[in-house]
Amino acid sequence: MFNADTCILVLGLIGQGLFSMRFIIQWVCAEKRKQSVIPVAFWYFSLAGSVLLLTYALLRRDLVFTLGQSTGFLIYCRNIYFIRKETRLKSPA
Repeated sequence: MFNADTCILVLGLIGQGLFSMRFIIQWVCAEKRKQSVIPVAFWYFSLAGSVLLLTYALLRRDLVFTLGQSTGFLIYCRNIYFIRKETRLKSPA
């Protein structure tokens, strides 16, 4: 039914959709608080979108896109690590 190119394209589109949602989430949260904020969901959407876009870039064998997404992937993982670490420190044992 679907060929490999179509599946790769769908993967890339879903990844870009997730990646774009992070800005919508950030914008909605900032409007609600009337200040600039970066909600935790921003980092999870960043990571999910990055994973799919990195996979897409690897399947397309695009070195520039692969390097760009792999750098972001590491940053998003590190931010999620810091958030989880802070949450554990704040929660009662």
